[in-house]
Amino acid sequence: MIREITRTDFESFWNTFEQVVKAQETYAFDPQMSLDEAYRVWCKTPQKAFVYVDGNDILGTYYIKPNAMGPSNHICNCGYMVSNKARGKGIARQLCEHSQQTAKALGYEAMQFNCVVSTNDVAVKLWQRLEFKIVGTLPKAYRHAQLGYVDCYVMYKWLAKA
Repeated sequence: MIREITRTDFESFWNTFEQVVKAQETYAFDPQMSLDEAYRVWCKTPQKAFVYVDGNDILGTYYIKPNAMGPSNHICNCGYMVSNKARGKGIARQLCEHSQQTAKALGYEAMQFNCVVSTNDVAVKLWQRLEFKIVGTLPKAYRHAQLGYVDCYVMYKWLAKA
């Protein structure tokens, strides 16, 4: 079940969040960020945030927020994270599909991912299967903990009916 996140949900997911951020392989967040800072960045600053719940387990989460203001306020941005336990089970796909429906309900017409780490093959391939296009490459935009500087992709999908 996917529903809006609570502080308790985020605290339950914190170990996963912290591990992902500290790995410095996929997210451009400070690896030393505190629980409170992470909660603010993931759950409070965005317009909305959601969790995927299975029984008592929080298997994944996403946020949705405006990507820009003014003449570009029809484009949203989302971020997704899943637990190791959820990998390969279609949870990220379900979260992304849910986020697209949420985006439309909030009045957005497009979705943009600003910094998809090029070496995150699983995410890149999933977003492409969900019809996101790579519209730009940012050379050496991410300092990967194991690989050094790697490229990032800007990925985009028009959500409104043509």
